[in-house]
Amino acid sequence: MRETTITIDSRFCGPPQSANGGYACGRLASFLPGTSKVRLKAPPPLGVELRAEIADGEARLFDGPAVLAEAQLSDLDTVAPPPPTFEQAIEASKSYPGFVEHFFPTCFVCGPDRQPGDGMRIFPGDLPGQPIGAAPWVPDASFGDETGHVRPEFIWSALDCPTGYCLIALPKGTGALLGELAVRIDGPVSVGEKCVVLGWSLGIDGRKYYGGSALYSESGRPVAVAKGTWISLPASALPPAS
Repeated sequence: MRETTITIDSRFCGPPQSANGGYACGRLASFLPGTSKVRLKAPPPLGVELRAEIADGEARLFDGPAVLAEAQLSDLDTVAPPPPTFEQAIEASKSYPGFVEHFFPTCFVCGPDRQPGDGMRIFPGDLPGQPIGAAPWVPDASFGDETGHVRPEFIWSALDCPTGYCLIALPKGTGALLGELAVRIDGPVSVGEKCVVLGWSLGIDGRKYYGGSALYSESGRPVAVAKGTWISLPASALPPAS
């Protein structure tokens, strides 16, 4: 077993006081050599040194003695649907429900209060005649590695909130938090590319809402897919939005 530490900067928040789930999952999954899934056990705090333990295809994230997340290698058979054009994604994004009401408007990935170059600003809106949300995304240079490719934790981030497209079925007065995210990355995407992100529902089982998402390069090639599991709870039980 080996140990290391990570600290999640406040830029990468979901709720204001804790990490965006996809970003936190991606940081932990980066210690594993392939497709993996991460289960969140508690909200990862911001600006705090967290301990990661890695051994035998698994990784765990701790805040002191408390387990925050557990990652393991996993298969993922989510199939990416055919993508719309970048221009069609722009049009669909105009109907993003979060422009009207958003539980966490400062979310790093999907928060409309975040500025270009700071947040990802991925806003999936309905594709006409399809049960799919679509959004354009041009990765900022700050998301890239030394080769100009988007770092894996930001691919995980980009795929996180779009799986929440399944939450359009939530009853009024109900919210949800990410419980588990599985991601398969099939190829690179470069900063500055005109990408498309899709999200769709994969079904509901009691309090669990399942969603799929996919990221496409400028050429329309699917470069990554995800499956998210969201846990519903009363909106009053969600973390505060400010």
